[in-house]
Amino acid sequence: MDIDLTLRAFKKNNLVNTIHVARNGVEAMEYVKRWDNGIELPSLILLDIKLPVMDGLEVLSVLKKHETYRTIPVVILTSSSDNIDIKKAYALGANSYIVKPVDFVRFVDVATQIESYWNTLNVPSK
Repeated sequence: MDIDLTLRAFKKNNLVNTIHVARNGVEAMEYVKRWDNGIELPSLILLDIKLPVMDGLEVLSVLKKHETYRTIPVVILTSSSDNIDIKKAYALGANSYIVKPVDFVRFVDVATQIESYWNTLNVPSK
């Protein structure tokens, strides 16, 4: 349901970037293998810490330890406002931590701001 909400929010804002979805942490790690085999790197990773099988903090840890992938911005977009989760995420290298709003209108606003900042204003490492 969160994936559908996120995709709808980005579609409402006419996001033109390709979006790939991993439904759990193991699927997310499959993307790392694909990147290792030459598939184009993402400009941004939205990561929920409450992923099944392998949680998002474990995924974040792997990404931020990797020589190449550690420079990809990772925005934690999650329902957890637990201070322990926030501290762990930043300690592992998250670039931003956003608590998902429950209201769809507010969620669309958050999606707009994420897209605007990371894909328009931010200058990525090359």
